[in-house]
Amino acid sequence: MRSSVFSKIPVTEWLHNNEHFFIVKDKYPVSEGHLLIVSKKLCPDFFGLTTEEKAELPAMITQAKSLIEKHHSPDGYNIGINCGEAAGQTVFHFHCHVIPRYEGDMENPKGGIRNVIPGMGDY
Repeated sequence: MRSSVFSKIPVTEWLHNNEHFFIVKDKYPVSEGHLLIVSKKLCPDFFGLTTEEKAELPAMITQAKSLIEKHHSPDGYNIGINCGEAAGQTVFHFHCHVIPRYEGDMENPKGGIRNVIPGMGDY
């Protein structure tokens, strides 16, 4: 794997891995249990993954959910992938956020992921 901040994460910190991805705790969690699914190869974003890698991703999301629920009891989830600087991506190495959500963790969660653009979540 070429170098990125994610490629420097020691294998001992991986919570789970398969052929193409590994799961780690987010170093800057937005909620308790926030996990990242990271590609083993350096790939800038979701659109750079192969068809095989994309097909493997849902099983890893399900695995991340299982890992979260070993220690937490969320009421919902946000699953997010930032693709490109305009979308807020800061590390250009594919990663998918699995963010557990809890009742009352924000005043009005209506609209979920639509809230990435202020004012667009309430429709």
